Amino acid sequence: MSVELELKDLILERYKSLREFAIKIDMPYSTVDTILKRGVDKANIVNIIRICKELSIDAEALGEGRIEYKEINNEIHTIAAHHDGEEWTEEELEDIENFKKYVLSKRNKK
Repeated sequence: MSVELELKDLILERYKSLREFAIKIDMPYSTVDTILKRGVDKANIVNIIRICKELSIDAEALGEGRIEYKEINNEIHTIAAHHDGEEWTEEELEDIENFKKYVLSKRNKK
């Protein structure tokens, strides 16, 4: 089964429809549909992070073609420590970590 089909199944397990999920993450339905039809690897990083955040799945694993639930770890706090003088919300820290994982997953595919 492709990761896109697994992702679709996961969404439909938690939401009544893809449209409901799209509304929840403030993304056009057509964008969600296109990601599922054309492939996660062709999607915009911001959209992938939004999807992963809502579903609590790991962006790096998704980029590698797997659905994995996110683990809570302290690694994200290490990233924030390098930004002295800036205060980060938990949501921003999560976005930073997801972006890092996604970029690393793309590097591994080359």
